[in-house]
Amino acid sequence: MVFPELLAILAEWVLYRLLANSCYRAARKLRGYGFQLKNFLNLSKSQSQHNTSHLLNNQQQQQQQNQENQDSINPLFPSITKYENRTCSVSPDDTLVCDIDGVLLRQLSSKHFHAFFPYFMLVAFEGGSIIRAIILLISCSFLWALPQETKLKVLTFITFSGLKVKDMDNVSRSVLPKFFLESLNLQVYNVWSRTEYSKVVFTTLPQVMVGRFLREHLNADDVIGTKLQEIEVMGRKVYTGLTSGSLVKHRAAKDYFDNNNKKKPVLGIGSSSSVQDHTFISLCKEAYVCNEEDSMNTLPRERYPKPLIFHDGRLAFLPTPSATLAMFTWLPIGFFLAVFRILIGVLLPYHVANFLAAISGVRITFKTHNLYNGPPEKGKSGVLYVCNHRTLLDPVFLTTSLGKPLTAVTYSLSKFSELIAPLKTVSLKRDRKKDGEAMHRLLSKGDLVVCPEGTTCREPYLLRFSPLFAELTEDIVPVAVDARVSMFYGTTASGLKCLDPIFFLMNPRPVYCIEILKKLPKEMTCAGGKSSFEVANFIQGELARVLGFECTNLTRKDKYLVLAGNEGIVK
Repeated sequence: MVFPELLAILAEWVLYRLLANSCYRAARKLRGYGFQLKNFLNLSKSQSQHNTSHLLNNQQQQQQQNQENQDSINPLFPSITKYENRTCSVSPDDTLVCDIDGVLLRQLSSKHFHAFFPYFMLVAFEGGSIIRAIILLISCSFLWALPQETKLKVLTFITFSGLKVKDMDNVSRSVLPKFFLESLNLQVYNVWSRTEYSKVVFTTLPQVMVGRFLREHLNADDVIGTKLQEIEVMGRKVYTGLTSGSLVKHRAAKDYFDNNNKKKPVLGIGSSSSVQDHTFISLCKEAYVCNEEDSMNTLPRERYPKPLIFHDGRLAFLPTPSATLAMFTWLPIGFFLAVFRILIGVLLPYHVANFLAAISGVRITFKTHNLYNGPPEKGKSGVLYVCNHRTLLDPVFLTTSLGKPLTAVTYSLSKFSELIAPLKTVSLKRDRKKDGEAMHRLLSKGDLVVCPEGTTCREPYLLRFSPLFAELTEDIVPVAVDARVSMFYGTTASGLKCLDPIFFLMNPRPVYCIEILKKLPKEMTCAGGKSSFEVANFIQGELARVLGFECTNLTRKDKYLVLAGNEGIVK
């Protein structure tokens, strides 16, 4: 039903807007030319001056009319910056109503379509497929000519038609919250977090996109917006992409309060540029608007309602239409560039590989306080390098930076990653006794790299360090590692791990920062009387201090329960 409606709207636009306006302008020009030809010789200097003054008067009238139109668009609602915390008593029926589009979330573009397009693209790319994302991007070429409500219906249909409910749940839990938190409006959140009213959010976006975030992160009591129909297909639930519910917010607001016997809301917040918002906040006892200049300030990370520690997905940028087009244009170039970077790392000596990697755009910053070269002396174990874990390439960049072969211990490394690694990798069994014995044998033969977090973490946090490494040797060297990307993340919790190195190396200019700290003093090791837990916590704190990160007690199990709904163990 959507496509016949689109065809009718396009035909109406061509016939009644484009052709009619063109003919009307042509007739006015012909009429003007006729009068100008008749009176051209009779024009005098005074008439010319009169025309000039008349033109100035017209300009003044136009400016006055524009001002009146602006006043009609922006009614006399005070700015949200003028709100002061109310000290009056709060009853259970007191309600705050708020819009999410351009209010709770900052207005990312002057065009409302561009403001919510990135969130549909995130669902299409991360939850759907690259084909679905390309189709969604192509739709931008004609969506600008459609009414606002039809735009949303078309975007919803392309994004959700045939999409599994399970995939949408994963995106709403592990991908979208990061981008929503980074787009929170500081001024509106200040009011939101202080008030004790019951909070109701109205949105034109589908509830499945914003509902989980609003309830779990912002503690919203209710979310009113577009609903998606579900259909059972071959025993698994998928979305049809069809919508139910009104996209007109003031109607949805009135219906909600009438049907739920709610009394007049105490406080309402809307957007200064949305007439719909003005209508539904006028139902409130007290109403404020968020101007475009009020939405420039972002909420600092330390004020997030919940710490952003875990998130998933491949895209490291907000996929606006222009940014998405640039990404798809770069994709084939980035793939061949990643293959080139992998080949030089596997086939060439370390110093040559580092030189060619730098030419290809890979930036490595390396700082060290210790240099240990050569195999260990007879009867003495090698050096144990203890790293925090940013990507699977941490041991690779450490090896190439040191210019000597190391051995890395891993848990669930894919065969492809083992094949392309320019260093020896050994898989552990998650058995404390057997893993300890295996690492003892490896240390007797040379230097070893271990990542005690057990899994990667993208954000500036360190997960709890497993203390097993502290019991192996007293020659422990902490290594602070950080990785920065601009287009693709090189880690995943629910995707194919074999593609992690490729996605990282597909970035135009990936950055790796490595700093080797001083060797741990003997009195801070188990040989000096410290327990393995004390050693692990000490190294975690030192690495956090150098990197500017924050320590946590979260583990690998916690990460996978949040992002993938399992414990992250592959049988």
